[in-house]
Amino acid sequence: MQAIAEWVLDNGFTVLGQKISWAELIGQLCALAVVFLAQRRTLATWPVQVSATVLLFAVYASAHLGGLAVRQVIILLISFYGWWAWNRRSDPVYGVVVRKAGAVERLVLIAALALGTAAFAMLLSALDASWAPWPDAWIFIGTLVAFWAQGRGLVEFWLVWLAVDAVGVPLQIASGLYFSAAIYVVFAALVIHGWWSWNRTARVQRTRESAAVAG
Repeated sequence: MQAIAEWVLDNGFTVLGQKISWAELIGQLCALAVVFLAQRRTLATWPVQVSATVLLFAVYASAHLGGLAVRQVIILLISFYGWWAWNRRSDPVYGVVVRKAGAVERLVLIAALALGTAAFAMLLSALDASWAPWPDAWIFIGTLVAFWAQGRGLVEFWLVWLAVDAVGVPLQIASGLYFSAAIYVVFAALVIHGWWSWNRTARVQRTRESAAVAG
């Protein structure tokens, strides 16, 4: 197993003078597929996410990005929660039931982003686990918050992803992970479309629920 892990990390191909390992390629393509599947609110989102976390953990650990590496472990755990939650909120017509966050939920999201980033950045600095603790921490906490909100079917999780991408692209470039940076740019486009799609679905489902109550 260790030999396989070393092979996918050490082998790959070169594009414009930059080496891209097979682990980075396959991991980022799986992560990209997760965004595509999440737009469509399909349960396949979560098993594909599990595959992405395993590969990207190895990539980020080898690049000495401690926050991004540990993030994959937490994402794995949240993926099981999301899988369970989406199973419970499945609708035979519209798929997973989605909605806009309430005022309290939005405050919780903002507080978790701000306080979580500060605490984790200080931890990374103390452990010397990252050469860029603050952006590393922002991406780490933002990802956790986004996946938690996604598991709960909150439309706002797409906006959290946009905030993560805004920091993720320059960090990936500075780390020499140019392919990953390009994937983050594609993420941003898919995230914008996903936010529009979930907003539309949330309106339709809310109207359907209101009609059912009135009837």
